[in-house]
Amino acid sequence: MSPSRRSLLAAGGALGAGALLAACGDESDDNEGANADGDAQGQPGGGGWSFTDDRGETVELDAAPSNIVAFVSSAAALHDYGIECVGIFGPSSPVDGEPNPQAGDLDVSRLTSVGEAWGEFSIEKYAQLEPDLLISNMFPPPDLWFVPEEARDEIFGLAPAIGITGARVSLLEPIARYAELAEALGADLSATAVTEARSRFEAAAESLRRAARDNPGIKVMAVSADDENLYVAVPDSYTDLHYFKDLGVGVVEGRQVDEWGFWEFLSWENADKYHADIILLDNRAQALRPEDLARKPTWARLPAVAAGRVVPWSMEERYSHAGYAPILEQLSDTISNAEQLG
Repeated sequence: MSPSRRSLLAAGGALGAGALLAACGDESDDNEGANADGDAQGQPGGGGWSFTDDRGETVELDAAPSNIVAFVSSAAALHDYGIECVGIFGPSSPVDGEPNPQAGDLDVSRLTSVGEAWGEFSIEKYAQLEPDLLISNMFPPPDLWFVPEEARDEIFGLAPAIGITGARVSLLEPIARYAELAEALGADLSATAVTEARSRFEAAAESLRRAARDNPGIKVMAVSADDENLYVAVPDSYTDLHYFKDLGVGVVEGRQVDEWGFWEFLSWENADKYHADIILLDNRAQALRPEDLARKPTWARLPAVAAGRVVPWSMEERYSHAGYAPILEQLSDTISNAEQLG
């Protein structure tokens, strides 16, 4: 039996986390503070609150929501704009003694988690938070990430929900949408921290574009792994990989082998199917760690592994300029210093 999309994305061979835009500045300016049709949404104060999500569904409330519960990466993105949640769901516990990469700059000790593992969502804890809005990503629409299908009606009965697309679109699109949502919730997009993060992102994107241009031929492969398979990403399904391609990065094209189109599954005997000069390795807690992979002979023999060019891949990084600027900087540095391995 083939693994389900959810089990692949949430467990070992995963998603997390595509791009249509070649530039990173002007499009975001146009999108922030407007919905897909260009209409202003959700401005707090007077006349109620509304927001249209990426399913085309509009949430309408008497006032701007204050008790927000969100998928951990969604909460982390909103935090970067100064919007705080009261609860989270999805992986948030430390990984190897370090803060969970999916939590961004959140202080998760101050938030109520209603469930960390796939399929775990405590409706009792959720109800106790008296939520007036739930937010999550979609990979792709219409399902909200980490909201159990079997409990969806009960969960949505307690508070309306907003979904932001995180697959098969440009990285710039979900970043713009979270900025728009944050602004609707009361964020000041002209705040110094917000504008500095955006400037850093734009500079990092330009640096990555130059690195790819000045060191042509370098191939980057994004993977996740479990005991049975190495999973090679299909780049256009992932917002970040798609964006890297738009900036000129040569990304290995995994072949779609399932109906959802996120991964090519390679048995460990065939892990060397593709050549890569740099490997991006899923950094989530569910995937095999580098020390675990060291026991796989075919992994150890991959040229990029032997050359020490394995870089953590933040598959479910929060969609904000602050979240992705360091990722673009790291990849730019890695490509700038890389040599083709044959």
